[in-house]
Amino acid sequence: MDDEPGLLRPPSPTELADPRVMHGANRVAWDQAAERYEGWFDEAAALIRRGGTNLFGIEVELIGDLRGHCRRAIHLQCAGGRDTLSLWNQGASEVIGVDFSPRMLDLARRLTEATGAPASWILADVLDTPHDLDGTADLVYTGRGSLLWLADLDAWAAVIARLLAPAGRFVLFEGHPAEWLFDVDDDGRWIATDYDYFGGAEASKGWAPEYIDRLSIPDGEQAWKFARAWTLGEVITALLRADLQLEAVAEHPVDWWGGHADVRPDQRHRIPLSFSIVGRRRG
Repeated sequence: MDDEPGLLRPPSPTELADPRVMHGANRVAWDQAAERYEGWFDEAAALIRRGGTNLFGIEVELIGDLRGHCRRAIHLQCAGGRDTLSLWNQGASEVIGVDFSPRMLDLARRLTEATGAPASWILADVLDTPHDLDGTADLVYTGRGSLLWLADLDAWAAVIARLLAPAGRFVLFEGHPAEWLFDVDDDGRWIATDYDYFGGAEASKGWAPEYIDRLSIPDGEQAWKFARAWTLGEVITALLRADLQLEAVAEHPVDWWGGHADVRPDQRHRIPLSFSIVGRRRG
């Protein structure tokens, strides 16, 4: 995120009042950011064709071998489809990706054509995932860098609950909200920041160099985007309100986006940088 003057602001009351206003802005921002994803197409196609995975080791372990017992896996906020097709390589008979960015899904469709994967792509706000998918997913997966772009966690959790087949599983691996409480000094040691853990959403232009980096569009001309580092308590509570049965909640020192690459090796395991949740539909 770019913190130059004018590129960071709080959301307006009107924006805060309607999650879809913020989601609509985020769709435009991610359509712009898709140019950075297009550069890895050939590499991603080769990875999927040879049976590889773009998932982290923790995700592979949590999801497990899907062969023979996962007829359909649904990936919410699938972006360009690399992780979605990785679920196919783990044994899902069919995979479906849902995302609100047309440009991202164009990339996902190209990836499907290049690999022959049995995948479908749905252009929709995650909160508007089609109801004809209700009760059909043996696995619902939400991966790295997804939750902070959501403006309504309760509605998100309700979508997961309705998509799951009886006894279907939900797997989440995401950045830990506490990671923003810490930075790294010149010696590679953790130091405290002035980040407000309970501060809510903020609007910004520009992208962190470790994440998306510079686009062909100058930062100041990019669309506003809205991000919120939901607390761990808020995430868990939303899933419980949706009547999902949580089986495991774990915290990890895994830096999923490379934002803390300068941390000394002896410091790396002192701070939770990511977390995972595994849940199941009751009944």
